[in-house]
Amino acid sequence: MSYALTSKSQVTLPKSMRRHLGLQPGDAVDFEALPNGRVAISPAQAQTPKSKAANPFRKFLGIGISGLTTEEILRETRGEDSMR
Repeated sequence: MSYALTSKSQVTLPKSMRRHLGLQPGDAVDFEALPNGRVAISPAQAQTPKSKAANPFRKFLGIGISGLTTEEILRETRGEDSMR
């Protein structure tokens, strides 16, 4: 079975192929050009998470103020006069 390219050079991966590869919407795929002129498609390999040292802000993840309104946060960080 063949499929036509759109004007943006895109093609829809048939449902049977998505099922066969275990793909869900939003998943990434890899393409590999084979010597015989064919192309292999496979689910993309998971990216290795960056180390905490690579992202200096990662150590602050999840320590913010929660459960407060914007006004309460502004008062806490800027003082009572911030809302005038």
